[in-house]
Amino acid sequence: MSRPLIISDCDEVLMHMVVPFRAWLDELHDIHFSFSGGFERALRHKDSGDPVERARVWSLLSAFFETEMHRQTPISGAVKTMQRLAERADIVIVTNIGEELAGARAEQIHAHGLPYPVIGNRGGKGPAVARLLAERQPPIVFFIDDLAGNHVSVAADAPQCWRLHFVGEPEMAPHVEPAREAHARIDDWPGALDWIEMRLDEFDLVTGTARHA
Repeated sequence: MSRPLIISDCDEVLMHMVVPFRAWLDELHDIHFSFSGGFERALRHKDSGDPVERARVWSLLSAFFETEMHRQTPISGAVKTMQRLAERADIVIVTNIGEELAGARAEQIHAHGLPYPVIGNRGGKGPAVARLLAERQPPIVFFIDDLAGNHVSVAADAPQCWRLHFVGEPEMAPHVEPAREAHARIDDWPGALDWIEMRLDEFDLVTGTARHA
């Protein structure tokens, strides 16, 4: 029988992104990034206070991932938690960075002690997750992501997943509403580990049934 599977996002789940992105915008582009607004309204020109036009927002984000991933550091507890979970489950990273940067992302996280395969995705993650489940046939699967839209997508295309809404950036988490399609919202790795291990402990890998006291 195949092993349990954990499918995790990267940015704000395993690695900090918005804080180094904010510092880069401030240092090189004279742009202020406020966590209190929606992402596309969060960037404003420092000299005028005007919002950065949408096309440039996404251009800046792409440029950050192309040249600045070295600024990113692991979320507290992420590496140790994944190492512990890897003793019981396979781990795959599905990240919306596109196929063209999947290799760079793999090098990034591998260098930080996260030696897991990376899938570069675009858009909702449901189809990518569904393909993984068809290929691997895991007896139990967990999906971890910071964006509510990805939980909507996975709930539609791979409803058998346990879905954990996780926002690991402390500055951003208070501004993010819990995803309604997730089974739980936990923003720290010790709590997330307890939640995942409780479900692994309940699941009998031999019979495929829950263990009863």
